[in-house]
Amino acid sequence: MISVIIPTENAELDLVHALAALVPAAAEGVVREVVVVDGGSTDNTAMVADAAGCTFVTRKGPRSERLAHGASVAKRGDWLLFLQPETLLESGWHHEAQAFIERAGRTPKGPKTAAAFRLRYEAFGLGPRLSEKAASVRSQLLGMPYGNQGLLISRQFYEKLGGHRPLPEMEDLDLAKRIGRNRMVFLRAAAVCAGEPGAAGYATGLRQALARFAVGALRVPASLAVKLHG
Repeated sequence: MISVIIPTENAELDLVHALAALVPAAAEGVVREVVVVDGGSTDNTAMVADAAGCTFVTRKGPRSERLAHGASVAKRGDWLLFLQPETLLESGWHHEAQAFIERAGRTPKGPKTAAAFRLRYEAFGLGPRLSEKAASVRSQLLGMPYGNQGLLISRQFYEKLGGHRPLPEMEDLDLAKRIGRNRMVFLRAAAVCAGEPGAAGYATGLRQALARFAVGALRVPASLAVKLHG
């Protein structure tokens, strides 16, 4: 049913937790394969992927190219789930994902629909809660989830859209823009992200937020906004 694609680079600890969250779905046959596309790790990422029974391939270049390559390598699922290694899907996520896929199969426009998870940060405090609320509002209004919210899309629809374009950044919003607000569904299950929101610093965070706003609200092409994003 689902092929999971995870782009990595020195992500052994995050990958352990991300893969553990996929085990119940694999046991029930919802997840058919996991493809880990590595950008040249020097830690034990490859060993973690091998121990978990993943397909491990290497691909130099930006994350967008690793995601596209993973989609071409994955063969067993009619649906693709793009997942960041620092994203932990909460328990029971696969039941909702399976229900979405089954519902999509019963409606004419269903196969041309994608889904993302609700964003939640693992960190404590007011800042992460405000960031979660902002992410929820942004996602609902613009239909543009970030890459750390995961993306579930049928292989047929993904290929028709042209897949991930070779961008150095913002490949998540670029693809979401082509999917369109009316064809994006937000699931109740959460994608829990490690780390603190805004850890890159205020100035960097503001610049990246402006770049993403330009893509999401002003419909500026991601290829033009990527220089501002950095």
